[in-house]
Amino acid sequence: MPRLALRVDGIVQGVGFRPFVYRRASALGLGGWVRNRPGGVEIEVQGPERSLHAFIAGLTREPSAPARVERIEIERRAEEDAGPFQILASEAGSGARPSVPADLAVCEECAREVDSETGRRRGYPFTSCAQCGPRYTILSGIPYDRARTTMDRFPMCPACAAEYADPSDRRFHAEPIACPACGPRVQLVAAAGDPLEPGIRGSGSPDGALREAAAAVLAGKVVAVKGLGGFHLLVDATSPDAVALLRRRKRRDAKPFAVMFGSLDDVRGACRVSPAEADALRGPEAPIVLLRRLSPAAARVAVADAVAPGTPRLGALLPYTPLHRLVLQLVGRPVVCTSGNLSDEPICTDTSDALERLSGIADLFLVHDRPIVRPLDDSVARVGPAGVELLRRARGFTPLPLPLRVDAPPILALGGHLKSTTALFFDGQVVVSQHLGDAHTAEGAALIERTALDLARLFRVRPERVACDLHPDYASSRIAEQLAAAFRAPLVRVQHHHAHVAACVAEHGLDGPVLGLAWDGAGYGLDGALWGGEALVVDGASFRRTAHLRSFPLPGGERAMREPRRSALGLLWELRGEGARDHARSWFREAELGPLLSMLARGTSSPRTTSVGRLFDGVAALAGLRGAASFEGQAAMELECLAEAAGAQAGYPLPLRAGAPGVPAVLDFGPLIDAVLDDRRDGAPPGVIAARFHAALADVAEALAAASGLGRIVLAGGCFQNALLAASIRERLAARGVEVYAPRLYPPGDGGLSLGQVLVAARRGADAESDVESDVESDVESDVESHAMEM
Repeated sequence: MPRLALRVDGIVQGVGFRPFVYRRASALGLGGWVRNRPGGVEIEVQGPERSLHAFIAGLTREPSAPARVERIEIERRAEEDAGPFQILASEAGSGARPSVPADLAVCEECAREVDSETGRRRGYPFTSCAQCGPRYTILSGIPYDRARTTMDRFPMCPACAAEYADPSDRRFHAEPIACPACGPRVQLVAAAGDPLEPGIRGSGSPDGALREAAAAVLAGKVVAVKGLGGFHLLVDATSPDAVALLRRRKRRDAKPFAVMFGSLDDVRGACRVSPAEADALRGPEAPIVLLRRLSPAAARVAVADAVAPGTPRLGALLPYTPLHRLVLQLVGRPVVCTSGNLSDEPICTDTSDALERLSGIADLFLVHDRPIVRPLDDSVARVGPAGVELLRRARGFTPLPLPLRVDAPPILALGGHLKSTTALFFDGQVVVSQHLGDAHTAEGAALIERTALDLARLFRVRPERVACDLHPDYASSRIAEQLAAAFRAPLVRVQHHHAHVAACVAEHGLDGPVLGLAWDGAGYGLDGALWGGEALVVDGASFRRTAHLRSFPLPGGERAMREPRRSALGLLWELRGEGARDHARSWFREAELGPLLSMLARGTSSPRTTSVGRLFDGVAALAGLRGAASFEGQAAMELECLAEAAGAQAGYPLPLRAGAPGVPAVLDFGPLIDAVLDDRRDGAPPGVIAARFHAALADVAEALAAASGLGRIVLAGGCFQNALLAASIRERLAARGVEVYAPRLYPPGDGGLSLGQVLVAARRGADAESDVESDVESDVESDVESHAMEM
């Protein structure tokens, strides 16, 4: 009897793959064993040659999602005495390939158990099986086994142990297996930390804590719920007063909230839902999906306008854990479901931390005693022409790896400053972390450092290169300097927009030169200015700037991100100097305007930028939309919505002025701004101005593509979160026979920077800048230094 040894790589741990292998081998009458190993699965199988061929063919064709077999290595072994096929204990060790599964939404079978009138898991909030439930958020080590999760503190009861050991049961080797007799329990806690309800253990009946939490939501209160990857804040989405209360307490004036609906039918009562959008909502990843709202007359499920003011879209999601499902059933109406934090802070994961940080926001806390290893926000997606497009990559997608066809040592990348992620490359694949948020606060910066170290520890990899943004003052750049010193690794600084384009190149596996349109808010340029409207020819580790937006000053610098009127003032100053005063009087009091004009005249506190994002803001202010914004991108979002409603319009002039040989061409916004002012003077509606502006950008993208002579164009940067802009440019270029690539499974904005940094650092090789000869290591915090020594 021939015997084969197989090493299987891919998403093959925590997704029911070993039980599948067991059943497949047993059905074919084969002997041998299967076990987890660091980074994959190891199999030895023995039997007739024909049966072995059938077994191997079934490994790649038959596993159901979310299992994913990416590579199988096969060796012949000497025949042994082979008894019945069995599952062995996992093998520990080093050199793990990235194979950690993502957290999975509750499956239909488990949902039916929770909803049933009988059964020992009726109404149990932590029901899961081999096809669903927590994974990455409870994992403390590799390979993925219960002993290396936070479920190890919950010994299985006899009934669960029997299911776990039964090959015919769907909970066969399901590591998060639990029931009311042995698993985690919920508890309702007052804002002061006093328990209100004892929770459940053993009875299996609907828990009073859930009922009290639901009643509080219906009474207009704010309830914090400890979910899969952290706390959510819930309020009644149909109540304007409850939504207003949450906005005041969370200090989130206008940024849209996501809404959790109890069922897909309820979503359809409030929004238009295409078949592809329905599949995304109820898939195992279960992201927040941006949908178009129905008109009030057509909607049968009411959602307060204050949930998502100023936009016709709504971020909708379905309950993806039994806990959320039970709460929604008891509430009986949609709820706002937003991250449990103050604006700009990381999401809370620990109950004691939440009681402290959310004490001024939540009235009650619905908590549980299963620890969360790492924070995980909800992913945010939309459905485009190519399928699901991620705007925020987190739960359901992280830490699934991306293969990279590069030969390089392990690389750790620290990303940027906003919407941060970190990334780790090793063994031909890159793992990009979950969305981490902004690094404005000490807590945000600490989370970036912790996550970078967590990736290295989890996969047992010592980085041999560290990559970061070119900006010297980003918190992520300073952390990268410390880690490079601690790991004694070269530090690779990657220009912001180069990284944007490289991220899309990496995702699509492109080789050779591409033209990248990198349009965003701002990034540190090679000349020290704030870039953001770039046309770059990118070829691996190098890039050439071929064109950019005409630069203009930003009075007050970073404050312009929240005040579109400052961008408008800078544009007008660039064109008309002191003549800008006449237009700006409607936006500023004289006491404000005088100092700003003085700053512009002196050139102080007014950095120059080529940012298309700030051009969006300036046009929004000139069109009369808003002078101030409560969140970054608000004015641009409203401009997109108005343009979409207005329909097709002729574009404003935005000429491409060629420079001297070797000097980048310039997109001259002067004629565009003059035309906007003319339209505004003549009474053109803001929607027409918005549509003409979008058309101008599509026109210039077409001109840049033609001038480049390249047949492949990459769209990257935060401006391409604008679906109308991305679609119109794609349509124009496709009509010219140009191949257009845009980010899909990684965000187009700064959430993709770490991926691009990895690719550039991998291809740059020996040219990497190294700081290892410096004395920085002595200043590295002790936990970083000790971690590096352990690696």
